[in-house]
Amino acid sequence: MSHKHNNNPFKNAESISDEVNQENVENETAENTENDELQQKYDTLNQQYIRLLADFDNYRKRQEHEREELLKFGTENTLKKMIEVLDNFERGKKALENVDDCEKVKESFDLVHKQVMEALGKLGLEQIETEGKEFDPNFHDAVMQTPTSEHPEHTIINELQKGYKMGDKVLRPALVNVATSEG
Repeated sequence: MSHKHNNNPFKNAESISDEVNQENVENETAENTENDELQQKYDTLNQQYIRLLADFDNYRKRQEHEREELLKFGTENTLKKMIEVLDNFERGKKALENVDDCEKVKESFDLVHKQVMEALGKLGLEQIETEGKEFDPNFHDAVMQTPTSEHPEHTIINELQKGYKMGDKVLRPALVNVATSEG
């Protein structure tokens, strides 16, 4: 009987098949482990790359914002200082209005005043409009109110001191006289 068992042609095939299957399982396990390790390394490097890219982008944006703020701050301070110079020009211009024998002085003064205004305009300085405009507390400072029926209520009658802005930012509000209703 034992002879019959030994003559089973499938017994050796089963044994070989089991060995092949075990080798395949071991190879697959080794490959899976290697793939998992490679995937983990890739994921780690990818995450580091994404963080580094985000950090660099934030750094670039921060540097750009700081540069813009420095330029804007420098220009703003320059314009504020130049407003005082403009005030002196305005005073001098009014003082020379009635001087007849100094026509050359008037012309020179007007030329210099025009040049200064153009230069400051190129830096972004704008004069705030006043006379005939409706009072706007964002741009005007009402230092006087005059009851009148000649002008609509809340209309600026005259400007006492010029106001200036840079873009949307008011550097100095205009000092104005505002019409109020009589009564």
